[in-house]
Amino acid sequence: MLHYSTAGESHGKSLLALIDGFPAGLTVEEEFINHELHLRQGGYGRGGRQKLEQDTVNILSGTWQSVTLGSPIAMQIVNNDYKLERLKELERPRPGHADLTGAIKYLGSIRGVLERSSARETAARVAAGALARLLLREFGIETVGYVVQLGEMKFGSQGTQDLTISQVRTLRDSSSLYSVQPHTDPDAQAYIDRMADEGDTLGGIVEVRVDGLPFGLGTHAQWHRKLDGKLAQAVMAVQAIKGVEIGMGFEAAGKRGSQVHDPIQHDPSLSHLPHLGYVRPSNNAGGLEGGMTNGQPLILRAAKKPISTLRKPLDSIRMEDKQPHRANYERSDVCAISAAAIIVEHVVAFEIATALVDKFGGDSLVEMKARYDLFMQMARAH
Repeated sequence: MLHYSTAGESHGKSLLALIDGFPAGLTVEEEFINHELHLRQGGYGRGGRQKLEQDTVNILSGTWQSVTLGSPIAMQIVNNDYKLERLKELERPRPGHADLTGAIKYLGSIRGVLERSSARETAARVAAGALARLLLREFGIETVGYVVQLGEMKFGSQGTQDLTISQVRTLRDSSSLYSVQPHTDPDAQAYIDRMADEGDTLGGIVEVRVDGLPFGLGTHAQWHRKLDGKLAQAVMAVQAIKGVEIGMGFEAAGKRGSQVHDPIQHDPSLSHLPHLGYVRPSNNAGGLEGGMTNGQPLILRAAKKPISTLRKPLDSIRMEDKQPHRANYERSDVCAISAAAIIVEHVVAFEIATALVDKFGGDSLVEMKARYDLFMQMARAH
């Protein structure tokens, strides 16, 4: 079973990702992983920390001559801004953070909680997800994440449905906000600047699209193995994500069944593609039915709340005497929705890779490809 865990504090010596169950035989492109880490640090509205950190990955184990061995892979991202031992305790918890709850849960310090709960930890998740994307590419599966809403400003993804993932990514990368509507950038930047002047912050919504998925990743047979459930759990575990929807999502609740479910058609001339020629005039299900991929593109959206650290702090209390005070302020971004698009994309990619390994076996890449090809051959004849 493919899985990973992370370690490290925001201002500690480094962040770590430990990936276990990764198949042998994949060539690891460190430049690709570093490119994705760089994207995570970009986007308009980021704070000063991004100028201090130049995230790059060090692969400490699990490869030989840049090829995976099938053994655990340890990945390290060094923190240039290491200063944990010099930092003081916070006296006043910040609303919207883990500060108060964590300090009470562990009967300890706010500092000890905030350093681990910080979104800085997601750099390790992006590194793990980038490695997973290299595996997915071997099977023709591609991912992209982008911003579809900033605060009250909606961009959407109109006009991209017929574009390839590569074309969508080119659009995304041309936008300072990582949207697929780069012509809206000036208005978006002005919106973020206005919030900065007011000492406030912004959230938004990101969308992830995955193309090239075969039938049958995930399962209907057991609740905790359903792919939509695993995706939702993984994405909701990203810091500041407060909602996840797949396909039409919440909008489906207000429509009739005839307006929601995707009719099934078959075009034998397309049977060579991963969807085996089964085509749909719509994709309201977002590529998942019954907890399994149905051959259509996966469409997932995640809602990110505004950053909790405000330059004009909200009311709080001082832990020592419980008297009212303004919350502490720690250096932060005004808006990190662009980073969220990259983070959620890579979290999704790892869950898809996990489902792929579950379906086709994971000791080696060559074995997985043979099983994949056999399954596709049998599915076309089914």
